[in-house]
Amino acid sequence: MGKENCTTVTEFILLGLSDVPELRVFLSLLFLLIYGVTVLGNLGMTVLIQVSSRLHTPMYFFLSHLSFVDFCYSTVIVPKMLSNMLGKENTISFLGCMVQFYLFCTCVVTEVFLLAVMAYDRFVAICNPLLYMVTMSRTLCVELVSGCYLCGAVCSLIHLCLALEIPSYRSNVINHFFCDLPPLLSLACSDVTMNELVLYIVATLNEVITIIIIFTSYFLILVTILRMNSAEGRRKAFSTCASHLTAIVVFHGTILFIYCWPGSGSSMDTDKVTTVFYTIVIPMLNPLIYSLRNKDVKEALRKLVGSKNFF
Repeated sequence: MGKENCTTVTEFILLGLSDVPELRVFLSLLFLLIYGVTVLGNLGMTVLIQVSSRLHTPMYFFLSHLSFVDFCYSTVIVPKMLSNMLGKENTISFLGCMVQFYLFCTCVVTEVFLLAVMAYDRFVAICNPLLYMVTMSRTLCVELVSGCYLCGAVCSLIHLCLALEIPSYRSNVINHFFCDLPPLLSLACSDVTMNELVLYIVATLNEVITIIIIFTSYFLILVTILRMNSAEGRRKAFSTCASHLTAIVVFHGTILFIYCWPGSGSSMDTDKVTTVFYTIVIPMLNPLIYSLRNKDVKEALRKLVGSKNFF
């Protein structure tokens, strides 16, 4: 690559998901609807958990933070994406691109660890129910959640610092709908082997640690469930775990495919479609998967609505 093709960049052009006008309008309306449901579901869940005393338990404490994180990283991406899809200019400033990437990466890594913490919480609740409230004390819950946010911030800062060291780019056109790291690195003129290696190591390490925690927790949960004498108890435990595992498989599956699978970045169009699931769809589904199917949440919502004389 000749040096004459390399230059410093002050703004990037995001190609988005499609350049077909009719499809762009359809996708904009679809994603606007999904984002509206995401905001309503996640902020509504966070508020409901805060105002309902019956939901002041460790499990719902973690759920409130999961909802908050889902709202945040969806908001970091979707409004700007919709603006680009509906507007004539698909640009984002260099600073805006770096900020978007950092916030997005922080939220995603935080959610990866939050899912592991929630698996541990379910392990304690099912395997040691009598000691659950003692083991999962308020102090421990706050420390676990703080640790999740800290891991997200530190991992993102590492990637951001390395990205800021890239002196020039061969193009300012990013084949994606937001500023993600792999498509950004593909435009760099300088050697980005270290960036790619750190991305692979950090993402893989985070996945391995959290998946070990999740698998270990659910293996012990399964053993405990199979030893239960009550069929109703087994059914209830399986129902709770199935919802959690469904979201884990979808979320971690896309992360592994995009960031940890060798050569996955070779097909950017495939990566874009896959990314839609964990950046746009999953934040909408999580309130439904984790909470709205829960009897406690439904009862708390019913009491809240009833207290406001909606019925």
